[in-house]
Amino acid sequence: MKIKRTLFFLTALWWFIPGQAQNPGSTTPNVIFIYADDLGYGDLSCYGADSIHTPHLDQMAAEGIKFTNFYVTSPVCSPSRTGLLTGRYQVRSGVTRVFFPNSLQGIDSTEYTMAELFKEAGYATGIIGKWHLGHLPPFLPMEHGFDYWFGIPYSNDMEWKPRKDPPLPLMRNGKIISQPAHQPTLTQRYTSEAINFIARHREQPFFLYIPHTFPHKPLHVSAEYAGTSPYGKYGDVVQELDRSVGEVLKALRDFGIAENTLVVFSSDNGPAAKGGGKTGGLRGHKATTYEGGVKVPTLAWWPGKIKPAQDIGEPMLMTDWLPTFARLTGRQLPEDRPYDGQDISEWLLEGGEPQSRDFFFYFNESLRSIRSGDWKYMRPVLDNPYRQHLEPHGPMLFNLVKDPNETTNLMEDFPEKARELEQRMVAFERQIQPVPEPKLKAVPFDDPRKK
Repeated sequence: MKIKRTLFFLTALWWFIPGQAQNPGSTTPNVIFIYADDLGYGDLSCYGADSIHTPHLDQMAAEGIKFTNFYVTSPVCSPSRTGLLTGRYQVRSGVTRVFFPNSLQGIDSTEYTMAELFKEAGYATGIIGKWHLGHLPPFLPMEHGFDYWFGIPYSNDMEWKPRKDPPLPLMRNGKIISQPAHQPTLTQRYTSEAINFIARHREQPFFLYIPHTFPHKPLHVSAEYAGTSPYGKYGDVVQELDRSVGEVLKALRDFGIAENTLVVFSSDNGPAAKGGGKTGGLRGHKATTYEGGVKVPTLAWWPGKIKPAQDIGEPMLMTDWLPTFARLTGRQLPEDRPYDGQDISEWLLEGGEPQSRDFFFYFNESLRSIRSGDWKYMRPVLDNPYRQHLEPHGPMLFNLVKDPNETTNLMEDFPEKARELEQRMVAFERQIQPVPEPKLKAVPFDDPRKK
């Protein structure tokens, strides 16, 4: 494995010529967004993990910002990624459930994505990793602002034979290069591809989106990292992801562009119920709108621009990144649609002021919960397609400042607050724009998780 690792670095260093990097003083940064899959809030050392060692991510936190109240807008893959890339609640796009290999639906062509924003600003754009916003040609990354793609079209467990799924393909720019993908080497290959992309574009602004395959199940890890964590295979996988982040940050320093590059690390949702990940004591898991399903570890790193060693507890949403990147690149977002994110660039660069805002989380094609200030209200869940992993519950009300782990239902103590929040949810549902009709409709599928 040492030979493979050496080849990764030799490939990248082939591109490196000192003195030809971007001007570190530029005000328009490169942006790298690294998205883990099903990583829990408590899975990194800097968030309290004691048996999974993540020194590179810990250093990233020490040299930048660790957010302690960052949320995704959905606790499952496809809707969560839609919210990130469009800056809009995924219900506005009609992406309210996970896509499968037999789905005929994907992200609509009318959506304006983060990649399109950067492309219009003159950036090279690339995605290395899992897409999961539609696998048919009209929905692939190259149709939504990306110049380059290397990775898989959907989750790594979507090879279910009873549904007649094909073997998992590994693709480059929409063409299959191997099938099935050899999953134990995916993290290493993504790392090599990322370094090569950075090297090719180090003399111009670039946006690189790295949505990793793991630690989504089934877990796979290279021979080099197998058995390295006392937490078992899940820990091995996370530690290899940590090494990958470390190599990307090292490449930025080697190429002389670290001070002109903003790097964000996060996760698309919380850990799966039986996936091995930890929520850090938060209630719930992936596919629920409890804190354990929607609150994710999030780091931001930009040497010389972001003040180091900051812990920011202001509640923020994944939809905030699009308007933030628009501000940093001097671009205006299209005015023909509503956005649900807020510009958080002042928090990154100057230290922002607390702001009053509401958070809406979606699950199973419907609005499930709202956060307003310290309060969170959850509608009753009586039945849903993930009932194997969820216990049905009645209405719930929590004070997240006093009770971040959602241990005490305050419905009986504060019924007026619950009614107020329910009314606000109803009002939001009435005013939100109708879901656009997708160009291709999804066919029915037999989801094994319904069994």
